[in-house]
Amino acid sequence: MAYKDYEIVIGLEVHSELKTKSKIYCSCTTEFGGDPNTHCCPICTGMPGTLPVLNGMVVEYAIKAGLATNCKIHQFSKQDRKNYFYPDLPKAYQTSQYDLPLCYEGYVDIETNGEEKRIGLTRIHIEEDAGKLIHEANGTFVDYNRCGVPLIEIVTEPDLRSPEEIRVFLSKLRSILLYADVSDCRMNEGSFRCDVNLSVRKKGATTLGTRTEMKNINSFNFAFKAAEYEAKRQIKLIESGGNVVQETRRWDEAKGVTISMRSKEEAHDYRYFPAPDLMPIVTSDEEIERIRQTIPELPDVRMKRYMENDGLSLYDSELLVASMKISDYFDQACKQTKNKKVLANIIISEAFSRMNEDEKELGEIPISAENLGKLAHLVDTNVISSSIAKKVFAIMWEHDDDPEIIVEKEGLKQISDDGALRQMAEEVIAKNDKVVQDYLSGKEAAIQALMGQMMARTKGKANPKMVIDLLKEILNTKK
Repeated sequence: MAYKDYEIVIGLEVHSELKTKSKIYCSCTTEFGGDPNTHCCPICTGMPGTLPVLNGMVVEYAIKAGLATNCKIHQFSKQDRKNYFYPDLPKAYQTSQYDLPLCYEGYVDIETNGEEKRIGLTRIHIEEDAGKLIHEANGTFVDYNRCGVPLIEIVTEPDLRSPEEIRVFLSKLRSILLYADVSDCRMNEGSFRCDVNLSVRKKGATTLGTRTEMKNINSFNFAFKAAEYEAKRQIKLIESGGNVVQETRRWDEAKGVTISMRSKEEAHDYRYFPAPDLMPIVTSDEEIERIRQTIPELPDVRMKRYMENDGLSLYDSELLVASMKISDYFDQACKQTKNKKVLANIIISEAFSRMNEDEKELGEIPISAENLGKLAHLVDTNVISSSIAKKVFAIMWEHDDDPEIIVEKEGLKQISDDGALRQMAEEVIAKNDKVVQDYLSGKEAAIQALMGQMMARTKGKANPKMVIDLLKEILNTKK
């Protein structure tokens, strides 16, 4: 089968719940969980005679998300009814936006395999979430707690070309929304999920193939696997002489396949019309600018700053900006040291490891940023070695004490006395004739054995650079 002869074309519809305390049109809580049908009222369940009132924070968060993703903002927008029948939608319509979304023509830049690519965003609009169907052995039940929870739907252009680009884009978008503080993006709770629209076509073709839509995928890995499987399924079908049917499918993780659910609706099937009970959304230039000022420095800008100003690698920068808490923590700690590389290394190699061991959330570092910055400064100024820094860090993790006090109390200051180290080096060389001969015969790695003995004698407190320089100096006199 000639998979290499085909091009995959993918567009995403990402649904992200906004982190408002109350629902989009009523005062019911948006808190996750709770007993079924206890977080709903006559308004969010669409009882006759009720009138919705738009939550102003929903509009602000949506505009904020739009600005963070380089969107233009419609200053006159409206809401529409999207009509369809399904058990989890008690009103038999969903209030959404059709032809005048709040945000439009944005983009997110991604990088895969060392190549940068711009993914266009067609629109970002607000809408209400539906309920949840619960399938059990004795029947299907419906929980309306999620009805009316505010969402933004982020629709991309069909610019993605591989499952890997899906994974990178979703990760980048989630990071932006977290930095903008508009959503908690908890994929396990369904507050960040996506529909994958995918088609295939022969390479070089300009006409799009027939697409399928895979609904409600709430994992980067599932999105990757679903797209990979669906692309192969479509290509195999075309190669065997069949035709791809436009339909909605779901990803079955247990079986590793996509399964047909129903034929795919077009926009006209939903019979959109303006929501008669809701006023248009009018936003001023001043309001948009006010919202823009609340957006913090976003991941891409921070990464650029870390690499250009602080000399960090791309890899280290990506790890630091993966969490806004970590990035802010790093920036705060930087006030205590000039050597940002040392500080980044301590966070990445030591703090990340301990957070993983202790099953802490990313960013839950029990050491103040000030104290960790001081620890990096002690390494940078050769007061302690990097190996001793690990011991000090372990103590600080249990008790957030000033590292200077710990070093003094534990007697961990680095030994940089030339005379003492020189004498010790001569003694080590005198007792290791074979290692010396190996080094003199060209086996330069042999010096590490001598280095190890020096560090053992000083319990890791010897200045490593001074030790290696002294060993080489003395050994070179024997050539």
